[in-house]
Amino acid sequence: MDTTRNYHLGLLNLVHLLMNADGIIDDNEKRALIKLRELEQIPDLIFNEFNAGLATKKHREIYQEGINLMNQCTDEEKLRAFVHLYKMTEVDGYVHVKEVRLLLYSIKMAHVEFADVVALAAKTKSY
Repeated sequence: MDTTRNYHLGLLNLVHLLMNADGIIDDNEKRALIKLRELEQIPDLIFNEFNAGLATKKHREIYQEGINLMNQCTDEEKLRAFVHLYKMTEVDGYVHVKEVRLLLYSIKMAHVEFADVVALAAKTKSY
């Protein structure tokens, strides 16, 4: 259960930062987050725990926690998480440069190959 919890919390941390990267969270991003929670079966308990912690954390802390949690995940989980992040950049119809930076730097810090993310994302249905 710990690895699943780490995966869920790590993913939520990075998705939160990605959604906020351009300063605007639109309805498409909110719907995509709901869909992501369904796809990954993120329980309300974990989602509520994550949201409660946001009030006291700075973006840098959220990022560091997300990367630390991702680095405790399996390679398959990391790849799946970054495919989700990749897909999230597209949902509002505009890929912001800050989203790209966050995505690329996070992929590097988690030791995942960008080409692998792109290849799997191409086979994955969008939100």
